[in-house]
Amino acid sequence: MSAFIQLHVLTSHAPSNLNRDDTGRPKTALMGDALRLRISSQSQKRAWRTSDVFEEALGDHLGARTRMLGKEAHDLIKAAGVEDKKAREWARQIAACFGKPKSDKKTDQDEDLQIEQLAHVSPAEHEAVLALAKACGERKAGPDEAELKLLTHEARAVDIAMFGRMLADAAEFNVEAAVQVAHAITVHRAAVEDDYFSAVDDLNPRGAGHIGERGYGAGLFYLYVCINRDLLKANLNGDDALTRKALDALLQAITKVSPTGMQNSFASRAYASYVLAEKGAQQPRSLSQAFIKPVKPFGAQSMLTEAIGALTKQRDNFNQVYGACSDEHRELNAEAGTGSLQDLAAFVQG
Repeated sequence: MSAFIQLHVLTSHAPSNLNRDDTGRPKTALMGDALRLRISSQSQKRAWRTSDVFEEALGDHLGARTRMLGKEAHDLIKAAGVEDKKAREWARQIAACFGKPKSDKKTDQDEDLQIEQLAHVSPAEHEAVLALAKACGERKAGPDEAELKLLTHEARAVDIAMFGRMLADAAEFNVEAAVQVAHAITVHRAAVEDDYFSAVDDLNPRGAGHIGERGYGAGLFYLYVCINRDLLKANLNGDDALTRKALDALLQAITKVSPTGMQNSFASRAYASYVLAEKGAQQPRSLSQAFIKPVKPFGAQSMLTEAIGALTKQRDNFNQVYGACSDEHRELNAEAGTGSLQDLAAFVQG
């Protein structure tokens, strides 16, 4: 059975709007008959994989999610002196390797050069696209069938290995995600509030040049992440050193990187306050059940202390009922000043 790493993370966010719904207000979820603030897994994963933390640790091993490969190829071919009609035709053939064209006809937005769905491409695949486009431009001839086999099983893109990819028209090149990320929710009842604001026109002595409202919320969030270490290593072609490097970068990002929504307005750049890391071959389980009853401290009680108590009690209860749900664990508690990120990283990588 696979070896799993499970991370249970508590992070406190001051007033913020890190992840908006279609109306621009913070996302929410109803749990235990109480409204909670929510940060989607998609928002968190994008923040992590595009962060400076990932770039510094894994810069040469990060893919790109895009539908614009055809546009890149077209621009390179045309720059070599090929007429636009032929450049578009050849670029469309190259882009079609990654998905169906968005349009059959040229538009002002170059939709004929875009694919319908975002494709997550590895660095090797991206480089192959650019190299083929340059070759077509130099020889003034389009790609042949053999050259259009641009998709590969080359497994050096850590973000693809972690979060997977799906190519509807080339299922054999799909990658099963080795990292599962839950939506983060507040451990307590929370409300979305409205911030009324005005922007002053500096050259208008009569007052505001703009007034408006934006939603925000604050809370202590619980996040659950499950990592299939064996699958991650398999997705990386058995490269143990790269697997360890990837696990360290992921832990660093999870504990330090916040989603980017409205950061200029709220500056909610929070580090994790508490992390429980578990390892073992047992079937994974979230500890979100600890917060079905919203945490509600009284008097001088700390929200974080109460949440940690509920979390560890739920873990102990699961262990009591099902037997040990992990082989070993480590903790980091920033409020108590116990544990360290360095020790946690060594545990996760080991």
